[in-house]
Amino acid sequence: METPFLKMQGLGNDFVVFDARVHPLVLTTAQVRGLADRRTGIGCDQLIVVESAEGADARMRIWNADGGEVESCGNAARCVAQLIGHRASVLTGGGRIELTPDGDGATVDMGVPRFDWDAVPLAYAMDTRDMPIGWDMLQRPGAVNVGNPHVVFFVADIDAVPLADFGPDIETDALFPERVNVNVAQVIGRGRIRLKVWERGVGLTRACGTGACATAVVAMRRGLVDRTVMVELPGGTLRIEWRADGHIDMTGPAATSFKGIVDLGVYL
Repeated sequence: METPFLKMQGLGNDFVVFDARVHPLVLTTAQVRGLADRRTGIGCDQLIVVESAEGADARMRIWNADGGEVESCGNAARCVAQLIGHRASVLTGGGRIELTPDGDGATVDMGVPRFDWDAVPLAYAMDTRDMPIGWDMLQRPGAVNVGNPHVVFFVADIDAVPLADFGPDIETDALFPERVNVNVAQVIGRGRIRLKVWERGVGLTRACGTGACATAVVAMRRGLVDRTVMVELPGGTLRIEWRADGHIDMTGPAATSFKGIVDLGVYL
């Protein structure tokens, strides 16, 4: 049961990564939770398994720290780009993405955002550009699926929003049948956004790549920013471009923190 792993991170959003392209790996929910635990395991926001795949260079599977498998993770995608080491086409639960490693980081083609209410998904039909709903100081968000579901609120000052208080209630609201990632954003100018994210199944996070993509395209859809924008998160900055062909490019750093070997039998 001794298995090599990488501890990787993108803007402080950290991952335990297993390269299972040669030797397949099956993990239980208990193992994911145990490995992700920061006191008794390795510790991470998400656990990533990179598998072989027909019709693509690899498949990326993603589990949040609570043990739930999810569709997409932008920061992890940049780490996987560094792991693979060359331009690659990778399958995820949220669709096919294209990875291009570059120096100490990578650019990820995250595909085309989906704005239809049933693609987010929402529980019932609603205009996802300007949703007529709110939670106290957080009002009239936008929603989008960028491989996983996001809701985006724009506020005058993100530091004045107690996101740790609002996040759990919004994430699990009945409006979002698959739960939702909660983004609170402050537009600084046509080319700059400040962002904090409550990540589904994780909580407050230093960075969220899909959250940066979601926030950028919702802001662009409302005409608040240009088609290329820098998104500043607590862990650092990502460059987001919504290309003319509808695809989103996300560019930012990724790094290996350390390598190790873990006995998976400990976490059964």
